Amino acid sequence: MASRHVALFPLPFQGHLSPMLQLADVLHGRGLAITILHTTFNAPDTAAHPEFAFVAVADGGMPDAKDGLGKILAMNDAMEASGCVRDALAALEPRPACLVSDSTLPAAQKAAAELGMPTVLLHTGSAAAVRLFRSYAMLHDKGYLPAQEHELDRPVRELPPIRVSDLFDPSKYPNRETANKVLDMTTDITNNSSGIVINTLDALETPELEAIRDELGASGVGVFAIGPLHKLSTIGGASSSLLEADRSCIEWLDAQAAGSVLYVSFGSVAPVRREDLDEVAWGLANSGRPFLWVVRRGLVVGSGSEDTELPEGFERVAEGRGKVVRWAPQQEVLAHRAVGGFWTHSGWNSTLEGICEGVPMLCRPFFGDQLANGRYVEEVWRTGALLVGKLERSMVEEAIARFMEGEDGAAMRERAKELQMKAMEALGNAGSTQLAVDKLVDHILSL
Repeated sequence: MASRHVALFPLPFQGHLSPMLQLADVLHGRGLAITILHTTFNAPDTAAHPEFAFVAVADGGMPDAKDGLGKILAMNDAMEASGCVRDALAALEPRPACLVSDSTLPAAQKAAAELGMPTVLLHTGSAAAVRLFRSYAMLHDKGYLPAQEHELDRPVRELPPIRVSDLFDPSKYPNRETANKVLDMTTDITNNSSGIVINTLDALETPELEAIRDELGASGVGVFAIGPLHKLSTIGGASSSLLEADRSCIEWLDAQAAGSVLYVSFGSVAPVRREDLDEVAWGLANSGRPFLWVVRRGLVVGSGSEDTELPEGFERVAEGRGKVVRWAPQQEVLAHRAVGGFWTHSGWNSTLEGICEGVPMLCRPFFGDQLANGRYVEEVWRTGALLVGKLERSMVEEAIARFMEGEDGAAMRERAKELQMKAMEALGNAGSTQLAVDKLVDHILSL
């Protein structure tokens, strides 16, 4: 009889850890025993999840690399060199049916392969991002990359609605070799897996999922669209968050008019330049509209873990109309009746959370798959708008006015509610997401 025990290994960053814990909860709800392997860096709160077993894997501390891609690469190298993941997997009893690994941890997949253990990958981005990152050979062959300044607005005909400006371009990265290695490893790890889980739903990315299934189906790799995970799981954002939320913002929202508040958050890792932060601050202050702004520690480039200082005079101008917190319970905020719009960095988790609550989005992507996510919000789902170009307070003020009160904003809100309904249908008893969970459990038990 196939083992009903599954091991899972998340990448230790907020945008990856939460979806993996949520997937673990979904599988546990279908009768599978769960063991979470995790690094000592950004270790999850084990006390918040008594239904799971946890095994810490020695990672040698966080690598010294300054950028996210460099850290991921260095972490994989350290794990592979030490053999710690293989040892941890070999010690598990009963032997897991498979390892569910983050798609950026090839060291974990190699460790499982050495033990003859199959792997299933969790892609924490969109299906569009999976397809895009598997297309980089084509993008170079067709001349889209390296990107030329005069061609940034050129459509990528093979991957609509993507434009050249939306592409992750390794040639523009400080360490091109590192960037290319990360691209290569995410493609290789997918090809060597028995299946992939994508945190999305069929109705949201139908053509993208069809293309991925066509490409991977011939090699026997199953593709499971199981999302939005945060709605499918009973694990809330607070119990999987690495940052402590300031709940005073909920009481503040309770006192605001319905649909009046612009919620602003640039996620847990995106860096903001000092001059851009100041322009955002004065754009919000001068807009005359209520806003809730997440200004986490270390938000400004080079500020480390220090508190982020707002420009002098900002608090006086925004007093009584704006609230600033270090971190917010985002899912609860987006579901609040007072929130009428979401200014986001377009991380995939944030994008899904906005979609599920029917909140239109003002998108200011920073890097990676955020660029493609923002493009889809504006051009495919048409539930928001991209905020492009140099940030200036007058531009910010005008964009907020159009978004929160103009005719364009009203149309976006209507479409956002329609997209919300599609997400809810997918999560229903006979919905596409529930059927995909059934197929995934059957797949795991067949391995």
